[in-house]
Amino acid sequence: MPPVFAHGALRLYLLALLESGPKHGYELIKALSDRFGGTYSPSAGTIYPRLGKLEAEGLVATHSAGRRTNYSITPAGLQELNRRRDELAGVENDISASVRRLADQLRQDIRVNMRGLRADLAATAEAARTAARAAGAAAAATDGSPAVPRYSPEGDRRLREAEMLVQSFRDDMRVELRRQAGRRPVTAVTLETVKTVLDQARISIRNSLES
Repeated sequence: MPPVFAHGALRLYLLALLESGPKHGYELIKALSDRFGGTYSPSAGTIYPRLGKLEAEGLVATHSAGRRTNYSITPAGLQELNRRRDELAGVENDISASVRRLADQLRQDIRVNMRGLRADLAATAEAARTAARAAGAAAAATDGSPAVPRYSPEGDRRLREAEMLVQSFRDDMRVELRRQAGRRPVTAVTLETVKTVLDQARISIRNSLES
């Protein structure tokens, strides 16, 4: 895949992001991730060395804000940015092209991954159904009793247990989603994965209920 930023373009774009006011490193990373619609998020190892170089060149200044370091553009940095406004416009165009390219690649990756995931889920569900039928048949053969009636106390207990499992899964996933969203935005890949997994789980459970 071609690089997201051409040589020197990220350096220039960081100056442009700082033009609106001081920011710490995570804010810059989030601003870049938002600009790319979640299709790309630079690592700290990508951002901080470039910020350090900009500081060494006098284009960016730093000051501590509690446990964080804020970065701000200097007059020399603003002069550099103004001198390269035309180049910055080209960087914006390149970013738009990169977003389209990355989105296309993500869609393709999602399609491939989801096909494999659907197959895995279907195989797991079928194995669970087979094991359950085998266990039921073995129990019936052992005590000679017929299968458990549809509305028996044992069936009611299993129904409640199944409902509790569904509720527990829902609660756990909501907590996990919110915890992760507090660290970084939910990406298109995550959303598509959640939709596909839940759709397949719904189908598998319905098939199990009807079998």
